[in-house]
Amino acid sequence: MADKADIIVICGPTATGKTALSVALAKLLDGEVVSADSMQIYKGLRVGTAQATPEEMKGVPHHLVGFLPPEERFSVADYVRHAGECIAQITARGRVPIVAGGTGLYISSLVNGIDFTPDKADPAVRARLETELTEQGIGPLYARLQQVDPECAAKLHPNNHGRVLRALELYEQNFGAPQASEIIFNTPIVLYTHATVADALKAQNIAQESGGITTVDMEALTELIESGTEWADIGLPALYGTVSVGTTDPAKSNSGNMFAGLLANTLAGGVAAEEDLPAVLPRLQTIFQRLGYMESSSSDLFDQFLKTGMGAKPLIAGYESQLLEFAVQEPDTWAQIQEDIVILYPTPTVWSSHVYIALDEAGAAGAQALLDEDIQRLAWERHGFRTGVYDAPTDIAQFGVSGIAEEVTQVVSMPSADVMEQIIEALS
Repeated sequence: MADKADIIVICGPTATGKTALSVALAKLLDGEVVSADSMQIYKGLRVGTAQATPEEMKGVPHHLVGFLPPEERFSVADYVRHAGECIAQITARGRVPIVAGGTGLYISSLVNGIDFTPDKADPAVRARLETELTEQGIGPLYARLQQVDPECAAKLHPNNHGRVLRALELYEQNFGAPQASEIIFNTPIVLYTHATVADALKAQNIAQESGGITTVDMEALTELIESGTEWADIGLPALYGTVSVGTTDPAKSNSGNMFAGLLANTLAGGVAAEEDLPAVLPRLQTIFQRLGYMESSSSDLFDQFLKTGMGAKPLIAGYESQLLEFAVQEPDTWAQIQEDIVILYPTPTVWSSHVYIALDEAGAAGAQALLDEDIQRLAWERHGFRTGVYDAPTDIAQFGVSGIAEEVTQVVSMPSADVMEQIIEALS
């Protein structure tokens, strides 16, 4: 393989212009591109993995793109070997190798020479992850992958259990299990509404019920909001004004921030990136301007939703844990209103993950204490948090809340921190 000094590396999240930059550099420097994308290696997945088209390649040779059948296993060790051979051949031709992609594990392993020999595989890591999958479901594992390798997570569907486990396995083998921070609790962003409103959304095919679980098509709902459709137009003449989702101020509240990120993803047709913002931000601003005054507290918004009825708060965004906790702590009140309250799971949604960051050994001990099975059980049974070690999704009946999903799998990553900063600024 060529010296590291002879290699140009371009890395970053999806849709940040890596392809265009790598092609431009290759044209300028007489180079060839070596892909570092864990999904673009497969044949027949051009659209879903954003493989460069021949037009985008502009005659520049691209290596390790679309050369494997989807069913074939390809490890990091395989990538390092294949990429090293490509780089050596490109260098031998007197040309410049340009490594471009978003799979950080591929790039760091190639550049830093991390050893991925077959005997390094640890069966104990895979066995533990498979046990976690059996006991917890895919939700906490996928949330962990989003934390340690968000680029990889964005390219994998949570239902692809094998690849999610493989990604976590490779990460732990080479960088160790996350020690500096741990996802302690999780809860998805959901929408809350009233039975009459839910029925109207179902009639418009905006919401769908299957197996007792009601989901809402975020693209269809957003289109309804942007078009200025009135509640009366969808069969709710008793409601005043246009269809909207009540939310907290995204500049002051995490739930509002996350709902704004979810809307941005919906408008972008995927995880919103920097290049999407010129088109997305004006639409986001229009949506939020129609909301008027926004609460700064998610608990205040949820409390108003429960107390003021359909006319004041037809539809709001919040956390799944809010309703579960309320049902546990206020059983008498919940018994009176439960027939009217409906939980809607956006497709897709985002996780609100509570991350514990340990700065020293004492902090690490605190993280371990919070991951204790008894603590995690309390977090689920009394506060409705989906957790990392306790088998929470199997006992949803205890809450007496209908329509709770046993597993939340339709999840996408939030936009990056830089993108969210620009979104918040635009909405402030």
